[in-house]
Amino acid sequence: MKTKAFRLFITLLVFQTFLFAQSAGMVFIKGSRYIPLYGRDSTVVEVKDFEIDIYPITNAEYENFVKKHPKWQKSKVIKLFADTSYLSNWKNDLELKASEKPNSPVTYISWFAAKDYCECQGKRLPTVDEWEYVAMADETTKDARKKSSYNKQILAWYEAPRSNENTIGEHPKNAWGVHDLHGLVWEWTLDFNSVLITGESRKDVDKDSNLFCGSAAVNATDLMNYAAFMRYAIRGSLKAKYSMKNLGFRCAKDINLK
Repeated sequence: MKTKAFRLFITLLVFQTFLFAQSAGMVFIKGSRYIPLYGRDSTVVEVKDFEIDIYPITNAEYENFVKKHPKWQKSKVIKLFADTSYLSNWKNDLELKASEKPNSPVTYISWFAAKDYCECQGKRLPTVDEWEYVAMADETTKDARKKSSYNKQILAWYEAPRSNENTIGEHPKNAWGVHDLHGLVWEWTLDFNSVLITGESRKDVDKDSNLFCGSAAVNATDLMNYAAFMRYAIRGSLKAKYSMKNLGFRCAKDINLK
């Protein structure tokens, strides 16, 4: 009887492991309810279980993508879906400039391009709430927003000049096992313009330095709020066809129980 019970236990364990196995290059995120710092008027939001890429998408990965999907090559992309800066750091349709590293996060990517990339992988872009939920973790704590050291570190990253010369994985992984949510590049989200947006707050701008709505910072009374504000502000200032030297992306995926 004990042997049969043990075999049944092992069978159920193997089945559960198979059922909830993480996708390659992704980590499982256990959903919960939390209060975002901006964008929902302190209303609790629910994040369901999902998976997210461990690293941002790299130049090398995007290069393989445009080889398979020529419509996203820089000379062929429809201008409605990408501005003139799209892949401006590439030498041509299929080759990076010498200054670019294959293992650096891909940048100069529009939201349309990022969204299609993820969908072609059977994935999607993470929502704002999902991204913020994972990004509020430090190396040991899944909600580190009350830690002054965590917020000071993030602000120090945001204040420093950004460069895509850095390769992925150089920053320590957070408590979820995700790398580079802070300190490398900004990242697109599926609903990037769903918060802090009014008809008058959007401006048609070309320079990266103008993509911030600074007036709302008066409500950012501490480090925690200010760091979050910067992320929401830049998202709210973007249009889907924009591409920037410090804006990349990663993919997420729903958990499908079979």
